[in-house]
Amino acid sequence: MSRTSAPPPTDAAAPTADSALTHGLKQRHLSMIALGGVIGAGLFVGSGAGIAAAGPSIVVAYGISGLLVMFVMRMLGEMSAANPASGSFSVHAERAIGPWAGFTAGWSFWVLLCVAVGLEGIGAAQIVSGWLPGTPEWAWVALFMVIFLGTNLAAVKNFGEFEFWFAALKVIAITLFLVLGLLAILGVLPGTDSPGTKNLTGDGGFMPNGSEGLIIGLLASVFAYGGLETVTIAAAESENPVQGVAKAVRTAMWRIAVFYIGSMAVIVTLVPWDDPEVAEVGPFYAMLDHLGISGAAEIMNVVILVALLSAMNANIYGSSRMACSLVARGQGPKVLGRISSSGVPRNAVLASSVFGFLCVLLSYWRPDDVFPWLLNMIGAVILVVWIFIAVSQLILRKRTEREAPDQLVVRMWLFPVLTIVALAAMAGIFVLMLRQPDTRDQLLATGALTALLIVIGLVRQKRAERGARAEN
Repeated sequence: MSRTSAPPPTDAAAPTADSALTHGLKQRHLSMIALGGVIGAGLFVGSGAGIAAAGPSIVVAYGISGLLVMFVMRMLGEMSAANPASGSFSVHAERAIGPWAGFTAGWSFWVLLCVAVGLEGIGAAQIVSGWLPGTPEWAWVALFMVIFLGTNLAAVKNFGEFEFWFAALKVIAITLFLVLGLLAILGVLPGTDSPGTKNLTGDGGFMPNGSEGLIIGLLASVFAYGGLETVTIAAAESENPVQGVAKAVRTAMWRIAVFYIGSMAVIVTLVPWDDPEVAEVGPFYAMLDHLGISGAAEIMNVVILVALLSAMNANIYGSSRMACSLVARGQGPKVLGRISSSGVPRNAVLASSVFGFLCVLLSYWRPDDVFPWLLNMIGAVILVVWIFIAVSQLILRKRTEREAPDQLVVRMWLFPVLTIVALAAMAGIFVLMLRQPDTRDQLLATGALTALLIVIGLVRQKRAERGARAEN
């Protein structure tokens, strides 16, 4: 048997909606979704705050968080290659821990993606409104929503084509950026001199704000990696789910190293970490401006707009598939699980888009209370999801080795040691978040959401168990 093929999963206790979905995503779609999924607005804009806090040591922060993300993706890849499902980690959590865990992981991630759709729409609208002064931002958000609603309501290959070209543009942009940066560092870019190590060791040294600055940079970097999970959701609708997941996971290491850690290293080598432009307008713009690239602001606005629109498209897709999978497992309203003749869960797509647009309206109606509360509520959801992934992998790896070892076409490194190390690192991040005033409220709000979903999930599970006993 080949390394990228496996028999169908034997665990009949975890039904999914995947049999009704189509397999319209080609390998090139999946490969580019995996490649472009790590390049988001969080990298282009959000990394500025991390650099301002950590200085050149932001490279270490991104290296540490990147290593954690590699572990998480490897664990998720192992389970998804053995059991491809559009519910991804939610399905794995249900199989490993119980229905309440799948319910909690799935619906918390759905809320995260829907709110993210709204945030990305707002960010994209602000850019376009800057180009066309006087045009209302909400109208642009509505237009973007309609466009991506259309692409996601049609056959899945439409989503794949949009993401393919969005991802291609992002990959080209970041590659050109890195090439320019390396040429400047080597001193061979016309009109520039090599900075040497002065920006890495001057202005306070490599870690100018000490360990506290490094911690802030670490927390900022952890949440910049969102979007990697989408590829395991999309794999269920690809031509060869097992091969697609395996390939995406195996290339995750160099993608993270090149795009994230490489970008940070280039930026802090070329631009002083305390340059006001780094935090105010973004580190990528600051570097292009430092190199004298004309139109740097507009170039970065175009790149960021593409990243935001790509994320909107991907998050509408991911949230709709997650909702559909949850419903198929009896974890949500049945109306969301209806699948069209073209294999698209249209009601789930509509619900996810409407919820996202509601978040946009809340940003205008209640900008001082409800909207910030909503943002805090999803602030640490990705960490909760990662914990479910790690615990699920600990349980399912042993079960799969015992019952169907041929399904382990992707394996977590040094199991179970690195899985336990990853869980310990996540617990450490929670402690660091509690120490920081800016992240403490996020952690507490996310904790409240998670606790509520756990209670609801447990109640639903107990009722289902009583109903099953009554029928027997």
